[in-house]
Amino acid sequence: MTTRRNFILSSVAAAGALVLGWAVLPPRQRLLTDEPLPVQPGQAAFNGWVKISADGAVTVIMSKSEMGQGVLTSLSMLLADELDADWSRVTTEMAPIDKIYTNVSAVVDGLPFHPDSQGLARRVASHLTAKVVGHVGVMMTGGSSSVKDLWLPMREAGAAARQMLLAAAAQQWGVALADCRTERGQVLGPSGQIADYGSLAAAAAQVGVPSRIRLKTHAEFKLIGQPMHRLDSQAKITGSALFGIDALPPGLLYAALSMCPTLGGRAARFDAAAASALPGVRQVLAVEPLHGGTGGVAVIAGRPWQAQRALAALDVTWEHGALAAFNSADVMTQLAQTLEDGAKGFTYHSTGDVDAALQSAARSVNAEYRAPYLAHATLEPMNCTVLLKDGRATVWVSTQVPSMARDAVAGVLGLQPDAVTVNVMLLGGGFGRRLEVDFVAQAAAIARAAEGSPVQTVWTREQDMQHDFYRPACVARFSAGLSAEGQLLAWKNTSAGQAIVPQVLQRNFGLPGGGPDKTTSEGAFDQPYEWPAARIAHEAVDLPLQVGFWRAVGHSHQAFFKECFLDEVAHAAQADPVAFRAGLLQQHPRHLAVLQQAASLSGWGQPVAAGRARGVALHESFGSVVAQVAEVSVRADQSIQVHRVWCAIDCGTPVNPQLIVQQLESAIVYGLSAALYGQIDIVNGQVQASNFHDQPALRMHECPAIECAVMPSTEAPEGVGEPGLPPIAPAVANALFALTGQRLRSLPLRLA
Repeated sequence: MTTRRNFILSSVAAAGALVLGWAVLPPRQRLLTDEPLPVQPGQAAFNGWVKISADGAVTVIMSKSEMGQGVLTSLSMLLADELDADWSRVTTEMAPIDKIYTNVSAVVDGLPFHPDSQGLARRVASHLTAKVVGHVGVMMTGGSSSVKDLWLPMREAGAAARQMLLAAAAQQWGVALADCRTERGQVLGPSGQIADYGSLAAAAAQVGVPSRIRLKTHAEFKLIGQPMHRLDSQAKITGSALFGIDALPPGLLYAALSMCPTLGGRAARFDAAAASALPGVRQVLAVEPLHGGTGGVAVIAGRPWQAQRALAALDVTWEHGALAAFNSADVMTQLAQTLEDGAKGFTYHSTGDVDAALQSAARSVNAEYRAPYLAHATLEPMNCTVLLKDGRATVWVSTQVPSMARDAVAGVLGLQPDAVTVNVMLLGGGFGRRLEVDFVAQAAAIARAAEGSPVQTVWTREQDMQHDFYRPACVARFSAGLSAEGQLLAWKNTSAGQAIVPQVLQRNFGLPGGGPDKTTSEGAFDQPYEWPAARIAHEAVDLPLQVGFWRAVGHSHQAFFKECFLDEVAHAAQADPVAFRAGLLQQHPRHLAVLQQAASLSGWGQPVAAGRARGVALHESFGSVVAQVAEVSVRADQSIQVHRVWCAIDCGTPVNPQLIVQQLESAIVYGLSAALYGQIDIVNGQVQASNFHDQPALRMHECPAIECAVMPSTEAPEGVGEPGLPPIAPAVANALFALTGQRLRSLPLRLA
């Protein structure tokens, strides 16, 4: 007899078996979309990543956003190489929203494991995370993960299409498939037969996707590893490239915004009479704070200048909200006091008995380091164009998260997600700012007031600077112990600052953030140095200010803290900074080789010109290892000049060495801008900087000569877009100490 208890127990057991069975299955396939790709006449789709036209043109479906990092080119190279495509016939098309385009690698890499930890726990956690993300993840470009995430899917898609073309040709010619081969967009038969891919596309697309796919070896690559030209260069040179701000659908209206000067505030009331009476004005409306953003008032008009003029006529009373008494100076004091009060934080890495090692040390070194809030300052300010018509919405936007943008628009307009079409435009800079959807939701709310007409909402530079999701401020304390012979015995580091991930989960998904946020301590705990005894922790401090992902995230400041303090320890040990680091990398040959390469490039140990000095830094981030040497001097007004930077990187297989060097140069320049000038001060909830005159970016005449070396490798690719940034600030700071004797422990770098 089946009792209620037995039924419940058997049901639980069955559910457990199902969950266990699901858990051990491989992650979701990433080759075929749920819905077939739309095709043009004469075009055939082979899978979710590639289409081939009758004229032989190959269209690579691009799920990652192009923001200057060259991802359209590098990802196309992966597919085109396996396809044996003619590179001159390759173009790209932005992908629709589908689960196969979900970014798996970025989330898996966000698990808080040390890189040296390769045990069962990590393998299981990574496997389960990949499975979950494949079903409920986000289509996202970030975390320097694009090539790593699609290293296999893109190659498998190209190889599968190539095998289908071979099969179609063999069937057409009545020959064995093994007797056919491919070369530069053609199938070649055993008796001199030649067929262009275009002539075979329709038939080949009907061949079933092969169940087994053979990928090329590194020795067989023809495109991968070569400095191929960028696919987007010509359009950007001629000005035909379309960014978000270039969206011009027919009947376009324009919206201008006045946002509450206090972050997170809103309009309490406003008088729209004068503004509404001005020529061209269609609507004046309040916009509530959305997805962690700030509220305000918008004017919709037929021309941008009409909207701006009407905006100036508005009389608005602001409700300043919870941040009205928020001051960044108080935050730095609070973070420092948190550490002073003995906060231990969450331990991300521990080895040995660090307290006993410190007590037994012949000499100890102690220091406190600080980093401020930072703005992203993308050159293209936030903008979004939305058309609401006939129960559907069409969006034109520069975004790093198309699926989140779609869901945000659907939520604001009360639509189902499949009623929203997102056109992903080129990004005039992202750096993590376009991982947010506040400006997208805001644009949708504004467009609702002009239903039937597209509305473009564009922020001013000042609004972009003053209504950002800033990199968190952070304070770190260090203690190190040395033996009488100068050997490092102990390393203790605790930092304090806000956690980004819990806020992102709450403001975008309504979910509570659970577990430790790796980004708070990344760059501090996940490093290769062989500390005999160490404890590295972070105390997450809850503050009302909304913070966000900034290029290199936690690495951007933790590398400065760690590499500068390591220089302090080397100085206390009376050791050469390069040699001291090398002594801590004896079990990490990859890192040691990168350090030695950068030192060799710079001529480390050789005399330096009078009035100059060099500093070094080594850092691992996003799977890549980067070492940099900076040569600096000090001008008469005590300003800092960086003359040269030497940089070496091991990022696994270098898919396109030219793009890698470009990204290293980009990261160094962006990182130098922050190191020398970057600081967002907030007084009573209001950001004090407004434009590049008081939050400068590095100018051409300030840019150092940069020399880069890309290490050869046959390992899978790792990140490139961000790893060049973390070492530059500590390399410069360490050079300044060598030159002046001043140890700068706060960013931005300012000499006394």
